[in-house]
Amino acid sequence: MIEIRPLNNLSVHLDRLIKGRLWLKVIIGLILGVGLGIVINPSTGLVSESISLSLANWLDLPGQIFMRLVQMIMIPLIFASIISGIVSNTSENLKTFGLNLLLYFVFTTIIAITIGLVMTLIMKPGQYVFNLGGFPSSGENLIEANEQTNLIENIPDTISRLIPNNPLESMLMGEMLGVVIFTIIIGVAITQLKKETVRPIIRFVEAIQKICMIVVSWAMMLVPYAVFGLMAALLSKIGIEIFLGLGYYMLVVVLGLILLMIFYLIMVAVFTQKNPFKFLNLIREPQLLAFSTASSAAVMPVSMKTADEQLGVSSNISDFVIPVGATINMDGTALFQCVTTLFMAQAYGIELSVINIVLITVTVVAASIGTPSIPGGGVIVLASVLQSTGIPIDGLIIIIGIDRILGMFRTAVNVTGDLTACVIFNKFFGSDKP
Repeated sequence: MIEIRPLNNLSVHLDRLIKGRLWLKVIIGLILGVGLGIVINPSTGLVSESISLSLANWLDLPGQIFMRLVQMIMIPLIFASIISGIVSNTSENLKTFGLNLLLYFVFTTIIAITIGLVMTLIMKPGQYVFNLGGFPSSGENLIEANEQTNLIENIPDTISRLIPNNPLESMLMGEMLGVVIFTIIIGVAITQLKKETVRPIIRFVEAIQKICMIVVSWAMMLVPYAVFGLMAALLSKIGIEIFLGLGYYMLVVVLGLILLMIFYLIMVAVFTQKNPFKFLNLIREPQLLAFSTASSAAVMPVSMKTADEQLGVSSNISDFVIPVGATINMDGTALFQCVTTLFMAQAYGIELSVINIVLITVTVVAASIGTPSIPGGGVIVLASVLQSTGIPIDGLIIIIGIDRILGMFRTAVNVTGDLTACVIFNKFFGSDKP
């Protein structure tokens, strides 16, 4: 006689399978959210537009709560983590480490932009999009010499503005780059104090860090529901025809991001002798969270936890690299901005000279450093890149419709870049102590 197990026994096994596997919960939420979003999209005719909008608002609620919880503790966590990372290093080690990290981030950003340039110039996605708004002929949109001069003259002013004259204002406005630079300056100043003076500061910073991580652990309970709601809300508002119309452009961006990901894996294999596929397997949770939230800032605490516990990175390395990387190491965003700028130029029929392309590269490097690590941050900064290169920004309206989808891919790549930097710098600067 065959024994039939009660359903509650089967559910126990299912719970055991899913328990502790955030990545699996995220995938389930992602798939279910996509399915529901397509069903409640007004274009299917199953629900009216008003009902679809109402459902989308409610479905979006867990995601909004999650994002606000993370953003609430983001500045204290960045402040505490960077100071902890700086104080953990000796002053001489910090000079070498900090300079090498900056050069590394600039190097990987240039690689990302180069991949974007080559992909766009070869595949020419802009030639397949027409009627972006009937703007003047290409000759009237070309970059004038005086505009280039003005941009060059503004560089010293831009550099001076990197140091915030009012740190509290930067914190209130959410200007992460200003917060990071202020925190680095304070952290370096703390290393000049006597040990007796520093000890209570370090205890206070550690307490802030632990409190922030407790709040993050609460927020993480919402992640599967947040992913489900965000995806359902997104696909209920965006028409399928947008993806079909700009599919080739999206393909170029995604292929470029895949090539950039392969570059990271090669770096991991060459510099750390780690198996790149094992590395990918260990970082799947922050990657999936980045893909679903499209926010580097939201993933930062999970990235730090993964670096410490899964990748074996010294905490003094991850505490410094990941907060700084989440703010200034936006390789995926830089690639996206470069591809989109050339795509817009091709769509408007604007011929770009070598000087123009070099200027775009420099502008994108600078712009990607200041890109907010929030959903849609890439498009916000992209407007300034287009303006500086004489390309009409009106065409951005067609990019905004698909930006959230592309943002998910580029944020996953950004987070991978930060974790790649962690394992590489841990190889050369990390301690053997876990």
